[in-house]
Amino acid sequence: MLRQVLLLGGVAAALTCDLAAQSTGTPVYLSPYRSSTRYEFGASLSDPGAGQLAFEGFYRSGARKYDFGFRGGVADQGNTTAFLAGADFRLRVIDQSQSFPLDGSFTVGVGGRFGDGVSQAFIPFGISLGRRIDLEDSNVSFIPYVHPVLGPTFGDRQSELLFGLGVGVDVNFNKKFELRVSGGLGDFDGVAISFAILR
Repeated sequence: MLRQVLLLGGVAAALTCDLAAQSTGTPVYLSPYRSSTRYEFGASLSDPGAGQLAFEGFYRSGARKYDFGFRGGVADQGNTTAFLAGADFRLRVIDQSQSFPLDGSFTVGVGGRFGDGVSQAFIPFGISLGRRIDLEDSNVSFIPYVHPVLGPTFGDRQSELLFGLGVGVDVNFNKKFELRVSGGLGDFDGVAISFAILR
């Protein structure tokens, strides 16, 4: 199974194009873990490439092995501003074991960016693989992860099936605050930073 995961990641990295990983078209990827006990909220600042800048707010809630979230914001696209809106779902499907050292979650989303001549819809789905690393004698933990994504897109631009490979790390402080950094590999070079308040 590890070989299959590495092969999928390699194919995604090789085929990565101008893909926005999440439902709003920004490079905000998901780790395999739900960090909050009940819900979380926060904000993301990202550079999806080509001189763009996006700001989004988000809210997530869930229970047991699943959670769902909503995102909304704006993206500066040079001469125009696009409005961003989307929703996504994450379900834990792999638990680490002696034969496979990573946890994994299936992710799927729907949403888009809407503006004058720039409206585009995204339906990304993929699997996020990573593992929580707890610092000894500390409440701080790190979650490095990879998130290969496949995503049909359609709208004012060409409709096609896109590929992407997200990488990121979530840094959890005292189980109440989390810093998240993510980005895309290959031709997709966007980066994002998020801050989340956990409840």
